[in-house]
Amino acid sequence: MTDSYCQILNRNQYKLTPQRKAVLHVLEQTRGRHMTAEDIYNEVKKTNPGIGIATIYRTLELLARLEIVHKNSFDEGKYRYEFSENDGHFHHHFLCSSCGVIIEVEEDYLNILEGELERRGFHITDHNLQLYGLCPDCHQEGNAPGKR
Repeated sequence: MTDSYCQILNRNQYKLTPQRKAVLHVLEQTRGRHMTAEDIYNEVKKTNPGIGIATIYRTLELLARLEIVHKNSFDEGKYRYEFSENDGHFHHHFLCSSCGVIIEVEEDYLNILEGELERRGFHITDHNLQLYGLCPDCHQEGNAPGKR
């Protein structure tokens, strides 16, 4: 487990409890996936059967507040969590309306817009872009949204 997570917790006067460590371990093992709290709970429960779902939610909220994880809402009524990449680079998401796959889009084409807004006096602290449509597989198969 990366020491930087421990340092962030310590710097903010939080301990690395076994529960927090278990959640971080699952997120680390599933890096690149966008896990719901329930997904994380099901994975953590395999090695920590006594853990409760409320502990998972509290831990995820803390990790999001400390910007260790990013909390995404994909219009499905649930939040999904992934590690924050604190390298100053934002990534976006493409959501397939047919199969539900979530694909990360690494290119950040909003830099030009942000630069223009900042020249006009705005201070941009974050942004979020979600694109919806059909992934290449569903498009090739001729699937309509929600068809699968």
